[in-house]
Amino acid sequence: MRRRRSRLLVALLALASAAGCAAGPSVRPALVENDGKTPAGTPAATPSVPLPPLGEPQSPSLKWADCDDDTRQRIGAPGVPDTLHFTCARVTAPLDAPGEARRSMVRLLVLKVGSGPVPLVVVNDVDGEPGTVYAARLAATLPPAFLEKFSLIGVDRRGTGLSGSVQCVPAEIRPGLIEADPAQGDLQGVLDAARKAGQQCAIELDDSQTALDSWRTAGDLDEVRKQLGMERLDALGRGDGSKVLSEYAVRYPGQVGRMVLDGVPDPGADTAAVLDAVAAGAQSTLDAFATDCAARGCALGDPKAALAGLVDQLRGSAPSTDDGVSFGPGVAMFAVYSGLTQRSRWPELADAIAAARSGNTAALAAFATPVLHDTRAQPSRIDATIATRCNDSQTRLSADQLDQVAAGMRAKYPQFGAVVAQQLAWCGPWPVRTEPLPAPGAPGAPPILVAATAADPVTPQLGTTRAADQMPSAVTITWQGAGHGAVGTSPCVTDAARAFLIDGKVPADGTLCPA
Repeated sequence: MRRRRSRLLVALLALASAAGCAAGPSVRPALVENDGKTPAGTPAATPSVPLPPLGEPQSPSLKWADCDDDTRQRIGAPGVPDTLHFTCARVTAPLDAPGEARRSMVRLLVLKVGSGPVPLVVVNDVDGEPGTVYAARLAATLPPAFLEKFSLIGVDRRGTGLSGSVQCVPAEIRPGLIEADPAQGDLQGVLDAARKAGQQCAIELDDSQTALDSWRTAGDLDEVRKQLGMERLDALGRGDGSKVLSEYAVRYPGQVGRMVLDGVPDPGADTAAVLDAVAAGAQSTLDAFATDCAARGCALGDPKAALAGLVDQLRGSAPSTDDGVSFGPGVAMFAVYSGLTQRSRWPELADAIAAARSGNTAALAAFATPVLHDTRAQPSRIDATIATRCNDSQTRLSADQLDQVAAGMRAKYPQFGAVVAQQLAWCGPWPVRTEPLPAPGAPGAPPILVAATAADPVTPQLGTTRAADQMPSAVTITWQGAGHGAVGTSPCVTDAARAFLIDGKVPADGTLCPA
């Protein structure tokens, strides 16, 4: 299906493709102009493969058991309505480690919420809440029609949550992975921490170290599909959970049902260029946060000025968190970045920044807790993030190249250039992927709905659009809002997803959602 992109977007893509490793795309996510698009409400061009009908399970093999209390404990605050009920099951799938002679297995936790007869598999970002917890929260935000037609099936993807979580980075090393000062110095400290983390992970993970990637996670989802008793996989993914679904469509095009990809990461092989656009998206999200703050009359005032003051304050004297972590400028800005990804928590984030300026950093430090804190029930998210993203990438930079990229990103994106650039250091000591990267495209798949968000600090609109451009059957809808993910946040996108998943209505490619 050939799409007619706007002249503005074509120009932006040209800039992105011409960018080098050290620079990457420097434009901020822009709103799509519909100068050459199919008018809203006009059906998209008929694809070669029609949207398949919804089916119901045939001879499912999963054994569900009540997990209501455990799930609510994992969700924590804010909670979800008592009207929601949760059951859980285990799915066993091959580990499939490269070069591993023996056949090891991985046990995945899956959660069901909703009374609908059709299973809708839900996959989240590897650095976000585990898929089971995300599905439980998502169920509380979706219209009743979703849970009458579907049962959401949240999946803790391999290496996360309670699916054999990766816990190989020593607790004392984790703060060093996110401590890059937004304004000063190089990333040597982060690189040193990454080396120590990589050495320990190589020892503890052994053969499974290189089996934690999106391609194999897509294989896990096909095992989930089989055990659900479904002919096709109907699914919703957010962030790099959408990446897993896009690779599922490449690997199993004949098993693709109705899929919504909410914020697909840029598929570019040059991770440095991709992260440059992510930093731009973070800066744009900060602008949207400032506008929202002013509209609500929050006490923070000018967020950029407040953050600059906070960084200077912490640089002079960094307090310790309850876990004994030094809450310096880098950790503080990582916490702010994490808060920006969660649109519903922006009022809480504004109050936390204001409190930190007054000397009370506890509320702001809580935004970094999912990375710094590690327990069996709630493992740190950074371990699985490093493993998966480094296994998904072939980009490795020398210390000199890393400093050059970081300096450029700091200059362009004063608040978040260093926060995002340090992710390149995480992969420095990790084994370089020897397998070829999965081919993009998913030819032969039915229509796939791709939702983009204009100002997204994790999967910027430009990258999501580039991903959609490589998928012949993708149909895009763009929310002109801010934050990470649009389904469940934007009423317009949520309704389009409902119509696509439940009614089989494919929206016009390039549809804009103002709300």
